[in-house]
Amino acid sequence: MNDGKGLVIIYTGEGKGKTTAALGLVLRAVGYKKKCLIVQFGKMWFTGEVEGVKKLAPFVKLVQGGKGFVKILGDKLPLKEHKKAAKETFQKLHKEMMSGKWDVVVADEIVGAVSSGLLTEKQAVTLITDKPKLLDLILTGHHVSEKLIQMADLVTEMREVKHPYQKGILAKKGLDF
Repeated sequence: MNDGKGLVIIYTGEGKGKTTAALGLVLRAVGYKKKCLIVQFGKMWFTGEVEGVKKLAPFVKLVQGGKGFVKILGDKLPLKEHKKAAKETFQKLHKEMMSGKWDVVVADEIVGAVSSGLLTEKQAVTLITDKPKLLDLILTGHHVSEKLIQMADLVTEMREVKHPYQKGILAKKGLDF
């Protein structure tokens, strides 16, 4: 068993399951009484994961940051408002990560925040380079850069093979949100 180095893990790709994989990792860590922080970029609404994570207290804390996803799901906010919210969320995430309170930190949808221009790649790089030695850091989201891939210890790409939406089946409560 190697507890000597915290890992950088990225879950990316166009398929479903990036956040779910990160939450599964958190669930496993809680089984070992590890303290876990989940910071979500762009997510601001009720989901089953929010309620489920509450049941894992005091081992897990979830922070939602942002103003929703950019240019989808009826978004009409100016890009500058999304950028401001992403910057504030990043600052909270970095401060918490450096606090020494956490064993595992999940930066959910941070990769997408970088690829959509809400955050800079440099900010994500800073998160990785500033990471305390023993802390495990998980980044999720679409369109990961080659630089972040090179910095990570593990990168898993989710690839859609088949999706119920193709048959007109919409997102399902308890499975998709």
